[in-house]
Amino acid sequence: MNKKKPRSRLPVRTRGPILVSAFLLLLGFCLVFVPSPDATKGHIAHLKVKSTINPVISEYIDKGLKEAASAGAICAIVQMDTPGGLDTAMRDIVQSILNSPIPVIVYVAPSGARAASAGVLITISAHVAAMAPGTNIGAAHPVGLGGGQMDETMMKKVENDAAAYAKSLAEQRGRNVEWAVKAVRESESVSAQKALELNIIDMVAASLPELIEKLEGREVETVYGKKTLALKDVPVETSEMGWRYRLLDTLSNPNIAYILMMLGFYGLFFELSNPGVIFPGVFGAICLILAFFALQTLPVNYAGVLLILLAIILFIAEIKVTSYGVLTLGGIVALLLGSLMLIESPDPALRVSWYVILPTVATTAAFFIFAVSFALRAQFRQPTTGQEGLVGKRARVVSPIKPEGKVFVHGEYWNAESDDEIDKGESVEIVSVSELTLRVKKVLE
Repeated sequence: MNKKKPRSRLPVRTRGPILVSAFLLLLGFCLVFVPSPDATKGHIAHLKVKSTINPVISEYIDKGLKEAASAGAICAIVQMDTPGGLDTAMRDIVQSILNSPIPVIVYVAPSGARAASAGVLITISAHVAAMAPGTNIGAAHPVGLGGGQMDETMMKKVENDAAAYAKSLAEQRGRNVEWAVKAVRESESVSAQKALELNIIDMVAASLPELIEKLEGREVETVYGKKTLALKDVPVETSEMGWRYRLLDTLSNPNIAYILMMLGFYGLFFELSNPGVIFPGVFGAICLILAFFALQTLPVNYAGVLLILLAIILFIAEIKVTSYGVLTLGGIVALLLGSLMLIESPDPALRVSWYVILPTVATTAAFFIFAVSFALRAQFRQPTTGQEGLVGKRARVVSPIKPEGKVFVHGEYWNAESDDEIDKGESVEIVSVSELTLRVKKVLE
């Protein structure tokens, strides 16, 4: 009688991993073939810029546009209010807009906002340029960075380069080429309504919903071809600047940069004046590094930086050398001039405020004037210890002075001499000290 062969079975410990693997494979297919809601429905990416144009803002916009495109956004709206900023950062932003696979709308808003200097070229480069009523655009004349005033030849080269760049952007977007060049060469600025009439922008909208309504059905040309904006009932997703961007952007404020630089110099000053304290040196070094990061986004005149550094050196020298206040006075003058020359820009938003400079210089001057006056008082003060401290004191004669004798002062017996004969028990005043002998004179009661 033939017996049936038993069917082979996988061991239990082998079946478990196979089932888990099959489940994970099925889950993977589901994730691949089921589209995400965002990719299906789409959204409007909304970025907000209210700052100078600097590397931080450039990174924020570039990252925001890339994330919007990868998340399936229909378009991106960059709401902007800027006094201008760094040329290199502006060009990075323009490149991000020109090469964006989705339409980018630059919206100068809210009312009272502006697109000045670098903001002009960013607005012109947009697929759609819009402004809110009560805003203005213009004044794109280049400002020299990194070393004060440029010579006439270099300034002409920079101006021609900026004008050519503005012209090419305006031609690419079909906007007013003549005005774009005048904004660079003549710093011309116009209102929102005038900008619309001159074909600088495409529309004026009082609010974001009105802007979206006016964009509905508009056809724009991107690097990937023409796209028609279908934005009805499409949700708006605002991408706020994270704490990292906000922190770095705050550091780029010229007033913050100036304060950080002064705190850095003060920290190093106190560390050099009191070696081994450590904390002021560490704090000062951190502040200086942050200040130099911020200053890279501003039109810095390095003569101003050197004058401020000279002021700190003079203050330190006053502690080491007795100049009776001359070094301190020179330090105060150098600090004031350096603060005024530190940042050169025709735009007040890119300069250090008087409300920051004056209190800083006044506080520094008050501190060092007090320190110098205290040192001078200590230098001219009557000695109170040692042999010099005996001069002017009164002593009692314990042995007749004829012309030599002994006196008692400060619990000690001293040899004394005088031009007059002085009897025992009388009071005398110490005139001078020579080795261990006091020169005294009789005191009339």
